[in-house]
Amino acid sequence: MAKRLLIRGAEVVVTMDGARREIAGGDVLVDGGVISAVGSGLSAEGAEIVTARGCVVTPGLVNTHHHLFQTLTRAVPAAQDAALFGWLRTLYPIWGRMTPDDIRLSAQIGLAELALSGCTCSSDHLYLFPNGARLDDSIEAATQIGIRFTATRGAMSIGESKGGLPPDALVEAEAAILKDSERVVAAFHDPNPGAMVQVGLAPCSPFSVSRELMRDAAILAREKGVRLHTHLAENDEDIAYSLQNFGMLPGDYAESLGWTGEDVWHAHCVKLSGKEIDLFARSGTGVAHCPCSNARLASGIAPVRAMRDAGVPVGLGVDGSASNDCSHLGLEARQAMLVARLRDGPAALGAREVLEMATRGGARVLGRSDIGALEPGKRADLVLWDVSELPAAGQWDPVAALIFCAPIRPRAVYVEGRAVVQDHRLTTADTNRMNDDARRAIARLAN
Repeated sequence: MAKRLLIRGAEVVVTMDGARREIAGGDVLVDGGVISAVGSGLSAEGAEIVTARGCVVTPGLVNTHHHLFQTLTRAVPAAQDAALFGWLRTLYPIWGRMTPDDIRLSAQIGLAELALSGCTCSSDHLYLFPNGARLDDSIEAATQIGIRFTATRGAMSIGESKGGLPPDALVEAEAAILKDSERVVAAFHDPNPGAMVQVGLAPCSPFSVSRELMRDAAILAREKGVRLHTHLAENDEDIAYSLQNFGMLPGDYAESLGWTGEDVWHAHCVKLSGKEIDLFARSGTGVAHCPCSNARLASGIAPVRAMRDAGVPVGLGVDGSASNDCSHLGLEARQAMLVARLRDGPAALGAREVLEMATRGGARVLGRSDIGALEPGKRADLVLWDVSELPAAGQWDPVAALIFCAPIRPRAVYVEGRAVVQDHRLTTADTNRMNDDARRAIARLAN
């Protein structure tokens, strides 16, 4: 059982509750992993006191899109200057050499980096399973690091010989994909409030799976009560592929196969048309916005302002560490603000709105009503951001500074009331050992 905690005397508590209250000098009381009170001058007999002086306290950040297996392929020289399709073709052979231990280590490193950036809940999209790898390997890593995890069972079924992008050696038979999808849902998905692991189904993309698999995955997901996730409308090549092969825009293609609704979220959506934005708004279909990856691969700037104005649920995602080279959700939030302004002007996206996308918005995209805000009854996932350090020196608005002045380090990160980060250090794993293991893995994968 998590301890009883009183987070006391923050510079500001950013609640992200319905009224979006910000409480100067505020406190947060945690009991049994759940928030029991938020306010000023709280007291609690028997509680451990955590002094939050010099900190802004927020809900934990939520990462809505990642490929954790890619953490071991950061800054690969041949992929540094390629667009999406060329980048994928370069990396597929390396990923094909990965072992289950590599998948597990890669996920551990990515999740550790996320935790140190204030992330308390992350999704993952694992869509290839070389050399006996399973989704179980990533779930094991998340359990060790200690943050909430939405593991999506991805898949590729259309290889190069059938007009798809991935090599044939990395695709799976569709019957086997569906069978294993049923297995991981039964083994790992927890539908209850406070769940540490949930599972979704996630055929990789329209250019790597069949129409039939997309449809069958949607049917299976709804039978099992789990969410659906894929890539959509990522760049101009993606749009051209959809028009050429399906005769329709990606959003229309998704709708035709049952891939819209409140139980669906799509990654990127850089090239969504106004018509598709309206479709997503009407249906409650979510979007994982990945601005760093979109810039890194020159995919474009997603129309986030238009999505938000229309009512589309939007969260943030760091995407794979091979297309971002970083799993820092705080930097992702800053990038989201900056690129929105490049696209739509200096007031296009404010710091507080971005922070909302990174917390409450991400929780909504992942279908989690139990996290994303600091209010009684929510799970105690929260971050103490240290605004007493040099990166925040000279700030006039400590809440906005979290975005404008990023990266600001979390002094502490709590998940279910347990400290995953304490005094700026990860408490659940040895980061030096992970670094050493990564160097050995890279030496092997490069040959």
